[in-house]
Amino acid sequence: MNDKSGLIGGRLDRVDRRWAARLALVAGTAALLVLLVSAGLRSVALVGVGLAGLAVTAAAVWWVLARTGVVRALALVLATGAPVAVLVFYAVAGVLWVVLVSLALWTLAVSAGRTALAEPGPPRTPERRVDPPRRPFLIMNPRSGGGKVERFRLVDRARALGAEVVVLDPAHPQDVAELARRAVDDGADLLGVAGGDGTQALVAGVAMEFDVPFVVICAGTRNHFAMDLGLDREDPSACLQALTDGVEIRVDLGFIAGGDAGDAGDAGDVGDVGDAGDAGGPSAAGRERVFVNNASFGAYAAVVQSPGYRDDKARTTLQLLPDLLTHHTGPRLTVRADSVAIDGPQAVLVSNNPYRLGDPAGLGYRDRLDSGVLGVLGVKVDNAVQAASMLRGRRGSGLTSATARQVVIDADAPRVPAGVDGEALTVPVPVRCRIEPGALRVRLPRHRPGVPRGTPPLNWRRVREQALTVGRAAAGRAPR
Repeated sequence: MNDKSGLIGGRLDRVDRRWAARLALVAGTAALLVLLVSAGLRSVALVGVGLAGLAVTAAAVWWVLARTGVVRALALVLATGAPVAVLVFYAVAGVLWVVLVSLALWTLAVSAGRTALAEPGPPRTPERRVDPPRRPFLIMNPRSGGGKVERFRLVDRARALGAEVVVLDPAHPQDVAELARRAVDDGADLLGVAGGDGTQALVAGVAMEFDVPFVVICAGTRNHFAMDLGLDREDPSACLQALTDGVEIRVDLGFIAGGDAGDAGDAGDVGDVGDAGDAGGPSAAGRERVFVNNASFGAYAAVVQSPGYRDDKARTTLQLLPDLLTHHTGPRLTVRADSVAIDGPQAVLVSNNPYRLGDPAGLGYRDRLDSGVLGVLGVKVDNAVQAASMLRGRRGSGLTSATARQVVIDADAPRVPAGVDGEALTVPVPVRCRIEPGALRVRLPRHRPGVPRGTPPLNWRRVREQALTVGRAAAGRAPR
């Protein structure tokens, strides 16, 4: 019965994608015809003006971020004025409605084309049904997410399910990793956190160390880890269903370590453990730090460490970015990700599994958390031309995307600022990031929203083939 239902569902999916491909071709053709019929040869000039306006706007935004004083003010005027000037040009030429209609049709064509090319998502991470834990232990931060712990009555609900709950006292900071270790020593057979991703990572490291399952309760502000696990971020209390009706999966963990072995660093540092070791586990020295989402280096990491960032994020960012982007301040980074090298990027993001690229609606998502590789994104923009090329996405000259099992970040300074799962740190160089496949047992509710399926980059040749070939296959005739 299940096999038959899956077969019918697969046929329906193919039919839907066939019609989406046909809609994309019709809408795209209509978009071009509207321009050609209404504007004739002028349509080429209209498209050129629009593209030039986008490029000028992108370059002006770069100058706003990378310059100060009068140049920044003029760039701001240019960034806001260029799009307005393009619209005025279209209006004066009497073709504004033509451009808007054509743009709407083209947007429909691109959306339908992406839908047509969307294959079923990657194979789901294997999961298994499990018995409820006997002694779950949960740590909850009442300040996370603007007070979600209290608003959703997470403490009372968790205790009603038999969990031991420790509520952190904001006035008296506690070592959450040590709390988790003591709980396991006392017999806890499951650990969980209601808080931000930084706290999640610290306790996840302990869960990995003792090989006990870990529960994510999305009570933080952004909840990126919960998002990529497919949890309900709107209702953190739904995560507690993992305690009574749960399944278990294994996901990867990222590790970061920096400096020479034996370098004690300061309280905010991540010391080195030497070589990353093999797949058997983290170094016994215990000097690595776990990250569940990502570690960032460069401009963003430096900005968030500024004393004024928490009080006025926008002003602090605008004050610091010009010198950081032009390499007048801050360390100059070099990155090695297996065979890929990046020299002098302004920003680097190393993630526990790669983030989606080429899908604007899916930016920030990771399709899998068990691929066994780190994702690496490096941004290097030295001038306005490269800034404009960023409009091309992954094909832009300023963006480098790669995957690797280990990434090494070096610099011309003894230490570099880093943001590890949102926590500001200072790390001695060289910094090594590695991934541990299947390191963490995660307990999830059996019923959960899941991760939205991504869509591939648009390829018109494949869209045309999809519209024709799938149709023939659906009619029972094999495509050539």
